[in-house]
Amino acid sequence: MLLAAAYTRGMAASTKRLSAGAVVVRETPQGLRFLLLRAFNHWDFPKGLVENGEEPLQAAVREVREETTIADLQFPWGEVHTETGPYSRGKTARYYLAKTATSAIALPVNPETGRAEHSEFRWVDYETAVKLVSPRVTPVIEWARRLMGGEVGAQRPAAPDLRY
Repeated sequence: MLLAAAYTRGMAASTKRLSAGAVVVRETPQGLRFLLLRAFNHWDFPKGLVENGEEPLQAAVREVREETTIADLQFPWGEVHTETGPYSRGKTARYYLAKTATSAIALPVNPETGRAEHSEFRWVDYETAVKLVSPRVTPVIEWARRLMGGEVGAQRPAAPDLRY
């Protein structure tokens, strides 16, 4: 009985404090690149709290659009996700892996706060992403790279010269 009550409390707390977002990647001539956003000195992927009645994947899509204006997310790897351990007053972050063709990002003003949530964005290769993010986010990058089969950061071979 106590175990069930503790499990229920844990479930309620994690559901209430769940953030959802996406590891967003884009094709470039140099290979796939990660989208990272900077808030203060912290680099992370777009994410935010799941609202009441909202599914985590829906929240991830909404948060990416609100924080970056990206509206063409695709999920070629399905709805598979990874989660971080608790951080920032017990929040858990759930990340999905998404692809976009959008390269121009906007960092709009949040109407509730009157300022942008992020001050900078970068499209980066795997090595740069690992250097920029915090230890909490590094396993998320590793997960995404494994899921994509190591494609991120790989240089594309030059097109063959077909001139005779």
